[in-house]
Amino acid sequence: MTKTTRSTRIRTLTRLTVANRVSAAYLALVGGAMAVAAAQPLFATGPDASLVWVWPALFTFPAFGFVAWLGEATWGGDAPTWFFLAGIALSALVQSLALGAVWRTLRGRRDDRTPHLTTAN
Repeated sequence: MTKTTRSTRIRTLTRLTVANRVSAAYLALVGGAMAVAAAQPLFATGPDASLVWVWPALFTFPAFGFVAWLGEATWGGDAPTWFFLAGIALSALVQSLALGAVWRTLRGRRDDRTPHLTTAN
């Protein structure tokens, strides 16, 4: 594989993951949920204040289910916090890539149906 091909593939994956409306909105939603969850201990001291971390996990659920399973299998319920935070971030990126691919596919089909105007028309 040449350097140009590799950089083109990386650029395409990056565009699909973060450089479209749907992926950017999804990543903003997950990032906002993580920011609220991280700030929650500063403002709330109730017994269920730690339950706010359920929301970022739910927003990334299909992919995060594998991360939760892996944490349970590896550490038996005592998985470190960094593992779950990295798992949420990685799950969000994987799902953002999937959303970007679906968005590109749907946009491509729509573009195929509309006639393209050229200077020859």
